[in-house]
Amino acid sequence: MSSQSVLSEVSADRIRAHVEKIVREIPHRAAGSANGKRMAEYSRDAMKAAGLSDVVMHELPAVVSFPEHAEFRVEAPNEIAIQANTLGHSVNTTDDGIRGEIIDVGGGAFSDYEGKDARGKIILTELSYSPARHEKQRIAAMKGAIGAVMMNWGHPENEAVPFGSVKPVWGNPTPENAKTEMPTIPCIGIARTAGLNLRGMSTKEPVRVWFRTHVENGWRPVQITIAKMPAPASSPEKDDFVLVGGHQDSWPGEAATDNAAGNACKMELARVFLQHRDKLRRGVTFGFWTAHETGTMAGSAWFADRNWDALRKNCVAYLQIDQPACVGTTEWNTASNAELKSFHTAIESQLLKKKFKWKRAVKSGDSSFFGLGIPMFHGEGAFTDAELQATANATLGWWHHSIENRLDKMDWTLMQEHIRVYAGYLWELATAPVLPFRFVPVAEQVIGRLEEFKEPGKPVGLDGAQARAKQFAEAAARIDSAAAMETEKFKGGRGSEQAALLLNRTMKRLSRILVPLQSTAIGTYGHDPYGYTPQTTMIPCLYDLTELAKLPDGEQRWMLETRMVRARNRVADALEDSSALIDDALAQLK
Repeated sequence: MSSQSVLSEVSADRIRAHVEKIVREIPHRAAGSANGKRMAEYSRDAMKAAGLSDVVMHELPAVVSFPEHAEFRVEAPNEIAIQANTLGHSVNTTDDGIRGEIIDVGGGAFSDYEGKDARGKIILTELSYSPARHEKQRIAAMKGAIGAVMMNWGHPENEAVPFGSVKPVWGNPTPENAKTEMPTIPCIGIARTAGLNLRGMSTKEPVRVWFRTHVENGWRPVQITIAKMPAPASSPEKDDFVLVGGHQDSWPGEAATDNAAGNACKMELARVFLQHRDKLRRGVTFGFWTAHETGTMAGSAWFADRNWDALRKNCVAYLQIDQPACVGTTEWNTASNAELKSFHTAIESQLLKKKFKWKRAVKSGDSSFFGLGIPMFHGEGAFTDAELQATANATLGWWHHSIENRLDKMDWTLMQEHIRVYAGYLWELATAPVLPFRFVPVAEQVIGRLEEFKEPGKPVGLDGAQARAKQFAEAAARIDSAAAMETEKFKGGRGSEQAALLLNRTMKRLSRILVPLQSTAIGTYGHDPYGYTPQTTMIPCLYDLTELAKLPDGEQRWMLETRMVRARNRVADALEDSSALIDDALAQLK
């Protein structure tokens, strides 16, 4: 059976029925609330109704936040009251609130503070990425700010007041990062109109503001739903599976695109794929996460920690579905680990008659599986570059994280297109005899990044790692060629199951080594803070190499050099191990 049968059976109308029921009967699906639990029960019951028998709702403790309104006013040069929301996990002010001078730091990245003194002041920053809200808060606190005001994205006329979380700790805190990564300053969100007005005022004379936050932060029981569709017992890779996930909690209001729509897509994929389960080579596990919005990915992080062995051994890839079919999008955007790029690009070229873009996946959304080494990807509608420029980079629509995220933000014609693409992705991953991963793109990214560090990396011996990167590139070309040849043999009915199993096992093990290297600073057994600046770059453990050359001999340089030498060793070992793994596998193929 070809994928065309599956593509013809998925239905945007069925998705719409789920979305409309969710947003009307279960609005504000906050993790730790009664509606959060009701949403998990809805997901459970919908997946059982689709025919899946292994469906479980798990309850777990999580640090979540229940933010409310904030009181905010300009005190000088004129008194102006401004509508505001407290951001999730903000520090609570005292009853007296906080007051201080506003300092505009643009996007809120480290570079935006150059030449500015934020000590004792309240920052005004854009809400747009990057960095993420969580990192804006962390950087502001490091720079000595006493509070943060974050203006919404969108057109200059956008009056929507945003929600959002500022907790950098990924998932539940540990005794260590509870001391170093939890929020330390109060933060509020305001409309873009108000923010631009404040910005304009601050360019003319000093502006003093006052605000008071209202938020409840703490541990509560939250729920996730897991639905498993195993491959037939006769499959040679019956224990392997594709993970398909997305969050089911939400901010106040309907939150139609974010993420009622993504959850409904998973329900529809389960319904259709179960009808063709006998054709699957690998199973599919559907994850409905929670504490995404107010717990910084606590649900998916818990699932990763508690299902480590099966995920590490058997999960081949992670497809995240979040905010599909947003009205007004005319292009397609996919973010992925580089080994998946050629696979999903081929499907997009086949199914989409529009411009599509690609970027390297970074740790955002529920990407809780990078440490495990599971390659991930997500794709959704995108606005044009011109539209993004006009809306302060509102990649998810001006209504994102606001009460304005209603059903009218859904485009059901686009939904039919989107669900077909998701079905195409999933069908290929679940049925391909040889996994469609290619590692030359990974090698190219590694080589390119190490070349950027060529000069600053000399004191730590990075040239040895560069040599290993070139060896890995040669090995990657060999395994990519072997995988492509075996794929063609299967198309002609001449494929070898022994070869496919060996290649697939090798590709999974390569990802376990290379994904953490590409995408984490902390490594395998922890999580970088949400939006962590080094993590937004390739090989984030080497991020601080450029700082090394700026430091004179002394304690600070010697300490940083020690850390960078160890990071260099991590990179060299990963590349050496990857090349050896490929050589061993190809030797067995002969």
